[in-house]
Amino acid sequence: MSTRPFKVLGIQQIAIGGPDKTRLQKLWVEMLGLQVTGTFRSERENVDEDICAMGQGVHTVEVDLMQPLDPEKKPAVHATPLNHVGLWIDDLPRAVEWLTAQGVRFAPGGIRKGAAGHDICFLHPKSSEEFPIAGEGVLIELVQAPPEVIAGLS
Repeated sequence: MSTRPFKVLGIQQIAIGGPDKTRLQKLWVEMLGLQVTGTFRSERENVDEDICAMGQGVHTVEVDLMQPLDPEKKPAVHATPLNHVGLWIDDLPRAVEWLTAQGVRFAPGGIRKGAAGHDICFLHPKSSEEFPIAGEGVLIELVQAPPEVIAGLS
């Protein structure tokens, strides 16, 4: 295995899904005190989400509270309550290139802008014959860390 050309700096987010995000808001916002910092709605990704935050500065962790726009369509953001974990990456393009060469399977869509405005991509939760390394049932989001996060977490 060649030398890894990138670093995982820390947890960027966790995403929690349910059939009705108002129930998630009751716990995470009203009871635990997380701050809603934005919203995101995407037909393509079948999601209506509130973007919340805990912590401060480079130690802020995003908590996305998600419900499907249509419970019958995919992706089913509510079918797995802990939908995915997001990791800050210092060099996302190099990470994707290197991980792909090592046999890691990525979900369709490639690198693109995520809900919070950062470049993102996803490691597939299931491996395949062509790509034998995957999240073993867990969807993992790789998130390009902005310069201040790289500096603060390196």
